[in-house]
Amino acid sequence: MPVIIFVLALIVFLLFGAPVFTVIGGIGILGFSSEGSETALIIAEMYRLASQPVLLAVPLFTFAGYLLAESKTPKRLIELTQAILGWMPGGLAIVVLAACAIFTAFTGGSGVTIVALGGLVYPILISESYSEKFSLGLVTTSGSLGLLFPPSLPIILYGFFSGVSISKLFLAGIVPGIFLVVVLSAYSIRKGFASKIPRHRFEWRRVGRAIKAAAWEVPLPFIVIGGIYGGIFTATEAAAVTAFYVLIVEVFIYRDLKLFSDIPRVMKESMILVGAILMILATAMGLTSYLIDQQVPQKLFELISTFITSKTAFLILLNLFLLVIGMMMEIFSAIVVVPLIIPVAKQYGIDPVHLGIIFLANLELGYLMPPVGLNLLISSFRFNKSVGKVALATLPFIAVLLVALLIITYVPELSLGLLRLLGVQ
Repeated sequence: MPVIIFVLALIVFLLFGAPVFTVIGGIGILGFSSEGSETALIIAEMYRLASQPVLLAVPLFTFAGYLLAESKTPKRLIELTQAILGWMPGGLAIVVLAACAIFTAFTGGSGVTIVALGGLVYPILISESYSEKFSLGLVTTSGSLGLLFPPSLPIILYGFFSGVSISKLFLAGIVPGIFLVVVLSAYSIRKGFASKIPRHRFEWRRVGRAIKAAAWEVPLPFIVIGGIYGGIFTATEAAAVTAFYVLIVEVFIYRDLKLFSDIPRVMKESMILVGAILMILATAMGLTSYLIDQQVPQKLFELISTFITSKTAFLILLNLFLLVIGMMMEIFSAIVVVPLIIPVAKQYGIDPVHLGIIFLANLELGYLMPPVGLNLLISSFRFNKSVGKVALATLPFIAVLLVALLIITYVPELSLGLLRLLGVQ
């Protein structure tokens, strides 16, 4: 009973703003202490974390994402996608979806996308006769849309915690990620027709200017993805290549950032985030070690299997659980549940790669769930709107994404088909 009371107290502290890593670490220390084990086992897990080569990808991709956010890349990205897609009904809305998805894939966080790109596209949407409600809902939804695209940092963290190949996860996320963009684009096209939004004529000259302006940034996704799957470099080496390439392009070619004034500031800001991520990961690994030692996943499966025998019913329960986690926690904290759900999901015959896509797709949607989804809070602050108004604006998008999530969940070929097509084992 004292243990249960202490754990509940830590959760209350979390709800009142205590740092996540202190709560996770506190539960881990309490667990080991209650079993008479050395709490130094948590430190041993931290050391194991520091010795993982893939860990280097976290600060490098984070630094590259911050460089892109601080430069004029968002503006060039919007101009390019608008030149290519602006002629379509609802074209500007599709531009927002595509640009935000690409941007989030590299920055790794919806908050950065909403602040950097949202502030840029929101007034453009309003000026193009889109309603305030639709524009607010679109920008809020688009913030987390790219989490399934490589080189998304959440994919790397899931792979690290689950032991699943990060390269496989990168490949598995492409089709579901495109699928989410497509279904939201279809909804946007329908709204464009219904609202009689004016379209812009397609002009090759405008496309050429936009490509020329973004000539150094357009190749970046192809360099990363092509390099990994072409066997030229690993995911960790891809992070180093990305960080170096972005630094050279933004500082010495575009000159959006100054080497001796902007770069130290960006390094400091990005590494503060990295430090927070690493503290959460380190304490989460310690807690995970305790949970596995106590056979919690096996006991959890025994409990669930008492009431749920079918894979279909388990997937419904899993989605509900992950949506709540995504609503209450940001993705770097939510990663702590991965070692718990993987062994249970395996018992129901769910592929760990497919599970990873389900996990991330749920967190994308969880960010939008009222009342405390992260995207709702960020949009409320960024656009000076009440959380209730933002939540109401996102409801149609949530409905569309819920349908897409069910399809991703129950059609594993969306996640695994590309792997099988390419013969990736």
